Amino acid sequence: MAAVVRALVERHQTLAVAESLTGGLLAATLVEIPGVSAVFRGGLVVYATDLKHTLAGVPRQLLDERGPVDPEVALALAAGVRERCGSDWGLATTGVAGPDPQDGKPVGTVFVAVAGPGGSAVRELSLAGSRAEIRSASVMSALSLLAAQLPGPPPGIAG
Repeated sequence: MAAVVRALVERHQTLAVAESLTGGLLAATLVEIPGVSAVFRGGLVVYATDLKHTLAGVPRQLLDERGPVDPEVALALAAGVRERCGSDWGLATTGVAGPDPQDGKPVGTVFVAVAGPGGSAVRELSLAGSRAEIRSASVMSALSLLAAQLPGPPPGIAG
């Protein structure tokens, strides 16, 4: 994780996050890293579906047609937080941490997405474990996706 922050510092780029199932855990994980204040702009916890639209700018029609646990919604969250927070990169999480399925999606279905200067990417995850384990794995996967999108050799997320 620290390597991702260092890579952003070296590139003079900023990051913002939009979180649903992680409920602020991604932002909390980032702010544990010394020096992150140089790159972290802030974030949105948009747990409720209507807030994904009103705060993060996800099109209402997309939410109505696809529901909140969807790859296109994840991409829209990442793009929306990037625009609303004025950051170079937007990172987003949406999914089902359990204990029950949501809108026909099984527990452990997660989408993480990133939007940045070079475009965007989304990753679908099928995770197992407790709510805490699913949320933690979602955070690590989101940071890994960001690391993979940064230009140059990908920084590791360990450390």
